[in-house]
Amino acid sequence: MRAQLYVVAASHPCWAVARAFELKGVGYRRIEWPPGMHAAMQQLRFGSRTVPGAVFDGHRVSGSRAIMRRLDELVPEPRLYPDERVAELDRWGDEALQSLPRRLTWWALRRRPAAILSYAQDSRLPFPAFVTRALTPLIAPVEWRLNSVSDESARRDLRELPGLLDQVDGWVDEGLVGGEQPNAADLQIGSSLALLRTLGDVRPVLEGRPCGRLASRWFPSFPGDVPAGTFPRDWL
Repeated sequence: MRAQLYVVAASHPCWAVARAFELKGVGYRRIEWPPGMHAAMQQLRFGSRTVPGAVFDGHRVSGSRAIMRRLDELVPEPRLYPDERVAELDRWGDEALQSLPRRLTWWALRRRPAAILSYAQDSRLPFPAFVTRALTPLIAPVEWRLNSVSDESARRDLRELPGLLDQVDGWVDEGLVGGEQPNAADLQIGSSLALLRTLGDVRPVLEGRPCGRLASRWFPSFPGDVPAGTFPRDWL
């Protein structure tokens, strides 16, 4: 099987899908889009601006859920979708949770542009560190527009986060996620929580909780670190 995976560095749905490829034992060629420019490139290649995208023997698939479904069709075991409940939680992770850590991260990077270098550890693009740092003030406003980031959205996301984490803790307690064999929901939800753990102001909220252990178990080396003190204290 010939497979290509189109990604943006430190994108949590891209990490989820890369982990799924690994679990299935499917090799692939990684093709990395530059952040900020990826939306137009992805739209041209896949008809959708969001990453990840994958090509299996010439067949194009876009989006983390669709790619993981395709992997289950091509390599049935181990199953990423063992039952419909996992599919429901995977959908929740994609539609309800995934955009929140992305918005918070880009809000923080606009305030702390030097932190972009910690996320670039995941990048294989031939950009020197000083170029990456210099481009961040240009890329961040683009990402704010693409992802509807604002002060208001950041405050709202931080307000809603504890309730979302409580939901995930409950699913871990039920055994729906966090088991010995990861499923699609583990990867979809865990990658979002892994990105949240890169935010120094948010990390303590995850520590010691089942949801925090879920993130660190499947994504222990997720790149990025925004120092604590980035978000206003009265937002937390």
